[in-house]
Amino acid sequence: MQTDSGSWLRRVARERPLGVTAVLSAIGYALVAGAFAGAIPLFPPLDRSTVNLFGHLIAVVNASALSAILAGVYFIKHDEVEKHRAAMLTAFALIAVFLVLYLWKVGGGFEKSITVTGPPEIAYLLMLAVHIILSVVAVPVVLYAVILGLTHTPAELRSTAHARVGRIAVAAWSISLFLGIVTYVMLNHVYGWVPRESMLLLVAVPRPVWDLGGESGGRE
Repeated sequence: MQTDSGSWLRRVARERPLGVTAVLSAIGYALVAGAFAGAIPLFPPLDRSTVNLFGHLIAVVNASALSAILAGVYFIKHDEVEKHRAAMLTAFALIAVFLVLYLWKVGGGFEKSITVTGPPEIAYLLMLAVHIILSVVAVPVVLYAVILGLTHTPAELRSTAHARVGRIAVAAWSISLFLGIVTYVMLNHVYGWVPRESMLLLVAVPRPVWDLGGESGGRE
């Protein structure tokens, strides 16, 4: 039965990659929005130190994912298809780990605001905005490229949009990850931060004020 189910899912993904991409993208967007709005009561509360730990782990995962993507680009340029596939699937798996950590961090903890002002704050906010926009854009193109890669042979992929979509996915994904790492360093290791509520919560139901060990905010 499991084999039949797996074959059916593979066939559906192969025959309707756009539809499967749309469904999976919608689920991903809904999970992130639900976590920001506090509407997904699945995440145990995190204290201040654990939120910080999650932030550091996310940065390591993102740096590893970026390294895997760049390795995948190198391999495909040298016609090493199997190594390219392994590198890209590794990057995709790491992004899945990132998503779990990020949703838990947001849903069970809090987000941070940088405390610096002036040009550094403007630079930080601009990079953060580009990071977020590219993260949103990357979801469907990455999923589409992965679905095509998993359901077609290398020879079959030549007649699909895999290469074209893959280039877009790599560009959006890589820049987003890089900017995410830069803003992480600015927020956690260069300037200070204070806990903040999500911007989405301004138009959603208020969420509880998390226990920050008696602190109302401050610098690391």
